Amino acid sequence: MRKLSEYIPKLGVADYSTICKRLKKLDFELPYGNLGEDLVVAIDSSGMKITNRGEWIRHKWKTHKGWIKAHIAVDVKRKKLLALEITDERTGDGRMLKPLVKQIKGRDGEITRVYGDGGYNSKENFNYPAENNVEPMIRIRSNSSTRSRGSPSKANRVREYRKLGYEGWKDKHRYGCRWKAESFFSSVKRVFGETCKARSKDALFQKVKIKFIFYNMLLSA
Repeated sequence: MRKLSEYIPKLGVADYSTICKRLKKLDFELPYGNLGEDLVVAIDSSGMKITNRGEWIRHKWKTHKGWIKAHIAVDVKRKKLLALEITDERTGDGRMLKPLVKQIKGRDGEITRVYGDGGYNSKENFNYPAENNVEPMIRIRSNSSTRSRGSPSKANRVREYRKLGYEGWKDKHRYGCRWKAESFFSSVKRVFGETCKARSKDALFQKVKIKFIFYNMLLSA
């Protein structure tokens, strides 16, 4: 743009700071529309560094700037991003299953099954999908009780898990599909990097959000 402005005097060139300020104000959203029926979804979260400092420097100088967490829901069949939530490191994974599922349902998507790791193992995360005709495929902890205690759906899963064992349960329900979410994280970090720099929290959230939405656009290109 700078070279072009030498030939076109009226052509304005934005500097780096201006571009960053404009990116902060842009409203990037996942494309809306009918996502279809029988969606099988894998959910997961991953941290994005807010500095490129090495881990040795963090340990040596006792500096801790935290993380930005991206929570995603990925279509297992098409490997596309269906829902995205950005939080700080203090937000637990278990709290984000419901918002991610709600986001997909709000975009006219009908989910039949949702995969999640042990971090989503809670009564609410079994009850909410079951109440919405969604099959929760969440890894059970070894010490989980077979009593319902407010969650018959979870109790049934625990009984099945103990009967089949982890390997049998995994094969029966194709639990390996959950890795589609982890591979999506790996691809985003490989293409756009896993660090973000900004002074404000809102700017950091926006930059992380842009990385995931842009990668999703690349898949559709």
